[in-house]
Amino acid sequence: MELADQIRAYIPFNDQEAADKPKLLRLLQTEENIFTRDNTTAHMTASGWVVSPDRASVLMIYHNIYNSWSWMGGHADGETNLLQVAQREIQEESGVKGLKLLTPDIFSLEILTVDGHIKRGQYVSSHLHLNVTYLFEADPEELLRVKPDENSGVAWIPIPELPNKVTEAWFLERIYSKLCRKLLDTGL
Repeated sequence: MELADQIRAYIPFNDQEAADKPKLLRLLQTEENIFTRDNTTAHMTASGWVVSPDRASVLMIYHNIYNSWSWMGGHADGETNLLQVAQREIQEESGVKGLKLLTPDIFSLEILTVDGHIKRGQYVSSHLHLNVTYLFEADPEELLRVKPDENSGVAWIPIPELPNKVTEAWFLERIYSKLCRKLLDTGL
C-alpha cells in the first residue's frame, strides 16, 4: 500500500493527529521533492518508538542538536518506504539489530517544527518534518552504541522517568505522552 493510502486509512488518536493528518496528506500530494531535503520547507521523516518487552521502558538517544533525550528517526532522503527509514535510523542511532515490528501499520502521525540550527557546519533553516512513527520492540539486554555525529547517549528510560529526562517540553507533552497513552490503549 502506498504511503498516501496508509495515511488516509490511519485513524487519528487525538486532536493533534486529526489536525495534522489532512495537512500532511495535502503536502505529500502537492509539494515537490517531499521525500528529500531538497524541499527546504517541509519533508518526510520517519521515527520509531521502541519499547521493552514489558512495555515499562523506551529506548532513546541523547540528541546532540536538541540537548535532550529523544526518540530515534530521521529523513527519508529519497526513500518512500518510511517503515524502512525508521528501522534504518533506529539501527544507525542505537546499534540495535534485533528490532521486532509490533504492527506494520502507522502508529502515529505528526507535523513537527524544526528550528533553524547548525548541522555538520552548515546552517539549516527552520522547516517542517512530516513524520510517520512506527512501533517496535527490542531487547534491553542487547548491546547499544552511540552515533557520535548525532547523539551522545543511548539508554532504556523507564516511562515514568521521561519527564525527568526529556528537556523538550512540547515533545514530552504532545508526542511522547501520546505515544505512551496509545501504547496502553492499544495493548500492543
